[in-house]
Formats: sequence, structure tokens, C-alpha cells
Amino acid sequence: MNESRAALRYAKATLNLAIEQKATDAIDGDMRDIVQTISDSDELKDMLQSPILEGSSKNKVLKVIFKNINDVTKELFTLLVSKKRIALLNEVAAKYISLNDNLKGENVAMVTTAVPLTPSLEKKILAQVEKITSNKITLENQIDESIIGGFILRIGDLQYNASISNKLNNLKREFTNSI
Repeated sequence: MNESRAALRYAKATLNLAIEQKATDAIDGDMRDIVQTISDSDELKDMLQSPILEGSSKNKVLKVIFKNINDVTKELFTLLVSKKRIALLNEVAAKYISLNDNLKGENVAMVTTAVPLTPSLEKKILAQVEKITSNKITLENQIDESIIGGFILRIGDLQYNASISNKLNNLKREFTNSI
């Protein structure tokens, strides 16, 4: 099973438990803290990925770092450690946030562009995406000059790549295959 599917399963199980215990918002806060803390700390990323460090030690460290978390989140740490999947913690937390947002009828659309979006273009994109998904959408703009122009739109698992670099790569592939 690939890592992403495993993370999604753990996130779904955690969300189901959170719904059962009526703690979805509290656990959502925990998951957002986890994602933020892991993305801010290279040492924490390395510790979670380390095959040398024992799982119980990783669990203790996580419970010290995240001492004010919900019991369901603590159980998730223990489960991931026991299944030797603690390295997936960041991905599980991100998937939980996404699933919980979908449950509430909210989505985050990630738009990658070569230059920052203008407010008018942002409104147009937001209107089109809300038509497609019929959910409340929050738009986040990432800047990546390597796409040259155009945009890449990601909503959950869906991606639409209308970047110039993608079109150039497709042309290159076509020329290579036709030779």
C-alpha cells in the first residue's frame, strides 16, 4: 500500500472517532498544530523519519511537544507508533484537515502561478471553482516561477495543470516520441 493511501486511511479512522466523540474541531486544531510544527522543524521531521530511534521514544517526544492535545490525537500517535507508521504523522494530519474541511463543506484550492494573482483574477478563479465544487472555497496562491506562466489548480485530489512549462514538456514528449 502506498504511503498516501495509508495516511488517508488513518485520517479517515481518526475523523470517524472524532465524529463519534464530537471532537472534530478540537482534533482539527491539534492536526493544524502538528502540520505547522512539523513543517517548521527539520529536527522533528528527521526524528519521525529516523529508523534508528525507537517508536516509544518518538511517542514520548511527541506527547511532550504536543502536551495539550485531545486524547484521540494521543491515541493516533500510539497507533502510528505501534504500526511503525509514525513517519506518516504529518501526512495523516494534513489529510485529516482536508477530510474535515470537506465534511464541513469547505475546500482549499491551491493555485500555483508564476506571479502573484491580482484581486480581480482571484475573484474570477474563486467563482469558477465554487461553481465546479459547489462548496465554500478558500483560495491559496503559491508562487513558482519555474512554471513560466499559466497556473496549476489543486482542489483536494484533483489537479488541473495549465502551466506553460507543462505544455512545453508535453510538446517535448511528442517530438521525442515522433522521432
